[in-house]
Amino acid sequence: MASTIQIRVDDELKIKSDNLFKDLGTDTTTAIRMFLTQAVAHNGFPFEIKKTVQSPYMAMSEEELLQKLEVSRKHADEGKFRDADDVISDMREKYGI
Repeated sequence: MASTIQIRVDDELKIKSDNLFKDLGTDTTTAIRMFLTQAVAHNGFPFEIKKTVQSPYMAMSEEELLQKLEVSRKHADEGKFRDADDVISDMREKYGI
């Protein structure tokens, strides 16, 4: 006997996942079945799940940007900066590039 699972997802997510799985030569139903099979085989999620740390490259508010610029200006006024060529040279030496 087979059971039915019904889930609700955002329309955009459904369209994107349908297209992705089609490009991979399968369909969403089969992909979900594969996920469940792998979850049982791994006795958990078949991939790593972790809490993400906010990337330093994430968009920031105008206020946050202005605060960071002010700190940078103070550091520059205090002589707390390095020449870009020196930084690049150090990176090349450290990483062998």
